[in-house]
Amino acid sequence: MSRAVRVSTRNASFQQWQALLSNRTKRHRAREFLVQGVRPISLALDHGWEIRDLIYPDRQSLSAWARDVIERSGARRVAMDPALVAELADKESAELIAVVGLPDPPELPDADLVVVFDRPSTPGNIGTLIRSADAFGAAAVVITGHAADPYDPKSVRASTGSIFALPVIPLDGPGPLLDWAAATGAQLVGTDEHGAVDVADHDLTGPTALLIGSEASGLSAAWRDAADVLVRIPITGAASSLNAATAATVVLYETQRQRSS
Repeated sequence: MSRAVRVSTRNASFQQWQALLSNRTKRHRAREFLVQGVRPISLALDHGWEIRDLIYPDRQSLSAWARDVIERSGARRVAMDPALVAELADKESAELIAVVGLPDPPELPDADLVVVFDRPSTPGNIGTLIRSADAFGAAAVVITGHAADPYDPKSVRASTGSIFALPVIPLDGPGPLLDWAAATGAQLVGTDEHGAVDVADHDLTGPTALLIGSEASGLSAAWRDAADVLVRIPITGAASSLNAATAATVVLYETQRQRSS
């Protein structure tokens, strides 16, 4: 195993990694982002993502899991002053921080279920939706329009590693997805509190793209026009609507329920 690089000051490398936490432009310019936590790092490794550096507290013992990740990844080892690791970490006890390369944008898959999130503004909602899409069998998540960054630390954390398990595809607008729908025969099912039909009463067993609107304003006019149907989730109580990621989870569950019946 090669000798570790030691970082004991806020040098240029530390400042670059620190910037990746909060600066979207620098993340995408450097084509890398920071990942923390046992499950996210393990899934990044298991799914073949490029792990460039593994940062850990200098002169502290590592768990068997951390030693295995360092051995398997082939990444550069960075032994960092523990106080500096704590500055990069969500918590002071972070054992490993991975610097992971951003992939090239993937193509829409040859699949029968994708989720489209239109102009999401909250990274945590993106991560939560990705986690639900992974849990309920979607093949990809499409992020459209002016949106928060899926590789923001809050999104990666909320996905609990699912961001490494299925493609996340950025699109400017509906065009490519409409071409995909025409090629696959997929229906475009939008969600709206004033939709024409309850989600449980609409057939979701065939090839489908689920369209989820932004937290503040719902689906854009372009996506509403593109939708074959708008479905609603019946709710009661004082709540006027559901959080966007929560609504997506409900519709994904209903889709899986229909397909497994």
